[in-house]
Amino acid sequence: MMMMIEEDDLKKMPYLKAVLLEGLRRHPSAHFLAQYAVTKEGVELGRYAVPKDATVNFMVAEMGWDPRVWYEPMEFWMGRLLTLREEGWFDITRSREIKMMSFGAGRRICLGIGFAIIHLEYLVGNLVMEFEWRSGEGEEVNLSEKQELMVLMKYPLMARLYPRRTLR
Repeated sequence: MMMMIEEDDLKKMPYLKAVLLEGLRRHPSAHFLAQYAVTKEGVELGRYAVPKDATVNFMVAEMGWDPRVWYEPMEFWMGRLLTLREEGWFDITRSREIKMMSFGAGRRICLGIGFAIIHLEYLVGNLVMEFEWRSGEGEEVNLSEKQELMVLMKYPLMARLYPRRTLR
């Protein structure tokens, strides 16, 4: 009988969420968010004046790769966001200071953020629980990216999945 991960199980798997969020930080699905237009009579952003009707682009990937914010930002460290959450520093919903924008921010944050995160947890958790993952014989995993509608792996991962045969 196959055992599935359920919502109560997810609460006991903080590393699963940390790995998913670190993946979104390091490899966002898009490098830019939709463009925004300034609708007021111009605003000050730091030391910059942004005139009315100016288009503003948010460089999502660069926010997640900023060495002034993230220690060794190009390294994938699965415990990074777990540690930051324990310290009260990281908030994916952007109600505090913005550190990454995988789902947008503020009043334009993606309404499906909760739905997306929990379904990613279910999907990845169950795939890892049910299968052993391996790259092809002698193949190295290359994480280079290419920009299309979304960011994709330049050299797709040719993973081999083997069912785990453990009794539950």
